[in-house]
Amino acid sequence: MSCPPISFYRRPTEVVARDLVGKKLVRTIRENGRIFRLAGTIVETEAYGYSDDPASHACMGPTARNRVMFGDVGRAYVYFTYGNHFCVNVSARSSTIEAGAVLIRGLEPVEGIEIMKKLRPVDDAFSLTSGPGKLTQALNISSALNGVDMTNPESELHIEFGISKSIRIMATPRIGITRAVDRKWRFVDPASPYVSRRIQIKAI
Repeated sequence: MSCPPISFYRRPTEVVARDLVGKKLVRTIRENGRIFRLAGTIVETEAYGYSDDPASHACMGPTARNRVMFGDVGRAYVYFTYGNHFCVNVSARSSTIEAGAVLIRGLEPVEGIEIMKKLRPVDDAFSLTSGPGKLTQALNISSALNGVDMTNPESELHIEFGISKSIRIMATPRIGITRAVDRKWRFVDPASPYVSRRIQIKAI
């Protein structure tokens, strides 16, 4: 299946975040000469901007850690957080903005589920990928993938268009942050049980 082109990510970060809901995150793993696909439909995202977004890693300018947010769009921004898990983002911003990225917060597993369960053994099936740290563990995503081109279907980590279907996307304030908490830059598929936190909100 084809990938959204670079132009898809060269738009306002919050627009890209909304449009990523329903797309497919794909991780390919090579083992013993075979290629295995682990994939899930994106059901929850959050947008993070530049200097006007105090919740963003990029708000104070470029660093060794956040440099992907300032580079080419469509690249994986993977970082270690809270001392115990990774988060995966994709760089995205309009041509007039210097930095931006979309955090992928929730996936609904569709391919390679048995391998995911081995990578992240859980009793609750919905806990497999319903959170940013959960999904990176289930898909074996680490900082080794930081900077990879997610618009390239040959990349070990990329985003595909997914199955076309109508999704009632909802917007809420972002969660797990202490700044700019009222900005409604979290986008979810409220029908999915793999959303990390479910609340009552209005459709957009």
